[in-house]
Amino acid sequence: MADHLYLSTRKGLMIYARNGKGWVHKSSVFLGSPVSISLTSADNNTVFAALNLGHFGVKLHRSTDGGATWTEVSPPAFPKVEGGDKDEKAPAVADVWSLAWADPKNPKALWAGCAPAGLFYSSDLGESWTLNENLWNMPERANWFGGGTVNTALHSICVDPRSAKRVAIGVSCGGVTLTEDGGKTWSVAGHGLRNEYTPPDQAQDPVTQDVHLMVQSPTSPDNYWIQHHNGIFRSTDNLKSWVEVTNAPVSHFGFPVAVHPKDPNTAWFVPAKKDEQRYPVDGNVVVNRTRDGAKTFTTLRRGLPQGNAFDLIYRHGLAVDETGECLAMGSTTGAVWTSDNGDDDWTLLSAHLPPVYAVKMA
Repeated sequence: MADHLYLSTRKGLMIYARNGKGWVHKSSVFLGSPVSISLTSADNNTVFAALNLGHFGVKLHRSTDGGATWTEVSPPAFPKVEGGDKDEKAPAVADVWSLAWADPKNPKALWAGCAPAGLFYSSDLGESWTLNENLWNMPERANWFGGGTVNTALHSICVDPRSAKRVAIGVSCGGVTLTEDGGKTWSVAGHGLRNEYTPPDQAQDPVTQDVHLMVQSPTSPDNYWIQHHNGIFRSTDNLKSWVEVTNAPVSHFGFPVAVHPKDPNTAWFVPAKKDEQRYPVDGNVVVNRTRDGAKTFTTLRRGLPQGNAFDLIYRHGLAVDETGECLAMGSTTGAVWTSDNGDDDWTLLSAHLPPVYAVKMA
């Protein structure tokens, strides 16, 4: 069961650890600075934290002692434009939206997804980064556009446990794109997704889909789940197609999705009112869980605020540990809840943190 909890917030990275009675605050680092995402190694020794310092740009820090001390390393950056118009400039990385280990056989290899939606690779634990030019130069990328943000955002990186060369990414708004050769070539893999924000004849266009988050089952990797702007989708055929889930209770809109580490049919979602509102339906914070591949859902409420709540859970704000029994989620109002019994019951950890961008369990 996870023994560390990393909360990326508007005012720093908050680290909690377990003791005999539950979660206790261990430390807070980068206080006052927005931390967009974190990443931990399996042994919890190596930790990355991506910061967005606004005028001072994106920063990346690494710890090799479980968060006790930190070293600043190079953040992803787009290469300079060579030749061409003298006024042409390379885009600036506005945010690091996702970090993922790239290869279980190479503990120094990392992927980073950014806004605008570029995918970067590091072979040296973040000391240097290389833009995946093949994805960046895909003709389909010209049709990507920002969803809720000015920039496109590459927020989901699914490295296939069967082969590190097979990587699927999710982009808002750019759908799902897949490489099977380590990033040398890419293909569109969002067939079956549907949007409501374009003219009807473009609703099925796989290139303009607003994927909020995509996850892959680690033990049954043909199975993927997506929380989309318009609903929930599932692929059970290794990304050949997607099927829309139409029976989710409360609301089909939301941002996060988590899949059970051992059971591909078990997944969790946090519904909300969409578009202009973006707050819990009827003021009730709930979690929708399926245990049978979306045939049925259970709406979980115990321990969560019911009535007059405005907590929204961002796409990386829900996490499940390697056992599938321990979950945690953090909200835009600075509330954090945990569950140690597969989410039947939730316990409030804190109601007074800064807005939570991302939750990571290790």
